[in-house]
Amino acid sequence: MGNTTEQDVATAEELVEFIRQSPSMFHTVATARGYLDEAGFTYLPESGTWLLEPGGRYYTVRNNSSVIAWRVGCALDDPEHGDFHFQLTASHADSPTFKLKANPELEGPEGYLRLDVEAYGGMIDYTWFDKPLSLAGRVLVRNGSRIESRLVSLEEDVALIPSLAIHLDRKTNESFSPNRARDLCPVVSAGDLSAGTVDALVAEAAGVEPGRVMARDLFLVNRQRGRVWGAASEFVSTPKLDDLACAFTSLKAFLASDNEGCVSVWCCFDNEEVGSNTKQGAMSTFLRDTLGRIAEALGRTNEDLRRGLAGSFLVSCDNAHALHPNQPDRYDAANHPVLNGGIVVKEAANQKYCTDAFSRAVFEGVCADAGVPVQTFANRSDMVGGSTLGNLSNVQVSMHAVDVGLPQLAMHSSFETGGTRDVALAIAALTAFFDANIRIADADLVVLG
Repeated sequence: MGNTTEQDVATAEELVEFIRQSPSMFHTVATARGYLDEAGFTYLPESGTWLLEPGGRYYTVRNNSSVIAWRVGCALDDPEHGDFHFQLTASHADSPTFKLKANPELEGPEGYLRLDVEAYGGMIDYTWFDKPLSLAGRVLVRNGSRIESRLVSLEEDVALIPSLAIHLDRKTNESFSPNRARDLCPVVSAGDLSAGTVDALVAEAAGVEPGRVMARDLFLVNRQRGRVWGAASEFVSTPKLDDLACAFTSLKAFLASDNEGCVSVWCCFDNEEVGSNTKQGAMSTFLRDTLGRIAEALGRTNEDLRRGLAGSFLVSCDNAHALHPNQPDRYDAANHPVLNGGIVVKEAANQKYCTDAFSRAVFEGVCADAGVPVQTFANRSDMVGGSTLGNLSNVQVSMHAVDVGLPQLAMHSSFETGGTRDVALAIAALTAFFDANIRIADADLVVLG
């Protein structure tokens, strides 16, 4: 297993900072764009004309909440690298939280002012109680005849969801099951503030008068700062570890790699936590449209694209459940990952994950050649697990694919925990994937180089 090094800690702390800068899916894309811009990538709007060249670095964005970046290899036509193809990773930018409704305030009882919110995704509700909370997302602002999108993040805590005292519910520790319409309304004021406060706060953060804010996509944010901790610095805890840990590690790997024989692609989609079935989700046409336009801009025919997809490979990156020390019986006896054991390959007979024997062999072969450890996750056979974005993106653009993730505890809590070393180990595994010369002949043969 090894010991945590100073470099492991530094890498995990960069992840913590990446997450701090990404309080909403819109901020995640903005943060990723900062990395891409610094690395010399060119932004190509979906509505513009795309002119690509070998060696070029590009990215495009949909809805300001999903982003796809790619690097064109300089030796795409070199027979040593096989036929034209893509090597991709895909993660997601969103995390479970609560979304502010269009009319955001609830007045009373007595002098209280509360927020009217609804659940976004499947969070662990009790972890949101008794924490100072903020708001972040985007607002649409009227500026003359223009309506403009602006990022908003209140740099202060303005709300809290209070627990009911145990004296008023003696059985709360036996069967705590809060009602989301009644028990999960954050308190904004106990009487000093009045209706319109939320609009005023949001407008101030956007730098406009309240009347110019036309619409908003705002979410509750736990601003508790992430950290590396433990006597041996083994743990990293932060909000949104799922799935920003994968977004970060796959982005770092993508930027560190250098594969001249393919088109390397990094994807980060929105709305995975609510099913991905949106215009910017993994089940949308975003990936299909982008790959098709890349092929066309590089002078490839539709036939070339179809052949290229058959020889392409996707690594779907979404975190995995590490063995819980207090409830090990919840896990499969032989297929459970541990913290700081390395990246996890996830597989399920019900096909909720896209891993099969072929894709497992390819990914584990790449990692073995690079000397990077790999773990395995499968659900206990009498328990139904979750799903992720790999199979959903394959509905639109099908290719060989494997599901992987970093092992973590407390998935969908407002504050999640992973292993410090796993951050660097995941970057190493995904860099090896991007660097590998993967030549696929249907599902019968693959050559790794």
